Amino acid sequence: MGGYIHFNGEQVLADEKLAGARNRGLRYGDGLFETMLITDGKIRLASFHFDRLLNGLQTLQIHIPAFLSPDYLAEAIISLCRKNNLEKLARARLNIFRGDGSPTNLENIIPSIVIESEPLPEDYTHYNKEGLEIGIYKEVRKSCDILSNLKSNNFLPYLMAATYAKQQRLNDCLLLNSYDRICDATIANMFWVKNSQVFTPPLSEGCVAGVMRRFLLEKMRNAGYAVEEMICVKQKLAEADEIFLTNALFGIRWVRQLRDKTYSNKFSAQLYKQFIQKP
Repeated sequence: MGGYIHFNGEQVLADEKLAGARNRGLRYGDGLFETMLITDGKIRLASFHFDRLLNGLQTLQIHIPAFLSPDYLAEAIISLCRKNNLEKLARARLNIFRGDGSPTNLENIIPSIVIESEPLPEDYTHYNKEGLEIGIYKEVRKSCDILSNLKSNNFLPYLMAATYAKQQRLNDCLLLNSYDRICDATIANMFWVKNSQVFTPPLSEGCVAGVMRRFLLEKMRNAGYAVEEMICVKQKLAEADEIFLTNALFGIRWVRQLRDKTYSNKFSAQLYKQFIQKP
């Protein structure tokens, strides 16, 4: 990756050394990240991203310096995109991780901040007309606890599921929680539709608290759609009319096939046009 990154208040070359071997983020995955869509010099759903980030920092008991405000982070992100000539359409990744030390001894309480930016293809945020083919990954189960909803640097369950999806030539995989119920996908939340009613697993099922998930739930409820957060066993998806995935970058992507079941996309296409598509 060329260009520049933001590291602790400075814009430095992207190949700059950022952390030593004693760094707790490197050793233990002790940190959080946010992946954001930049369009026309603005962060989509910025307030949702920063709300989740700051709540996550509090959950992990990571020291939050006084300067580390949403306004500071937004300015740092947009400034980096401007430096890299990526204001029109880009992905920005914000990573905050703890300093050096052992599990019981933190040598530096001030966390490090790394921001990266990279271009996205022009059609990345378009509705996917072809549909996704997905599977279910069974080898690793997500727990349902105070860490489950975080965008944590400890990303192994999702990395393993993504590796499985690639090996099986699938577009994505759903993950199961410790109760053998579906919680989310490798980089997205999952919704399903039955008889024009929309469902998604509640956060208590171990899914990441997705910002697009939150946005769509609010928008759909305000618009009068029938929406319910419900636990999802595999049979629910076998009986569903539609399945779609959501995240902050692509918005909505519909699923064409899961196992032997083929799905339609009328409802998800309608939601995309109503809430995601630019006028």
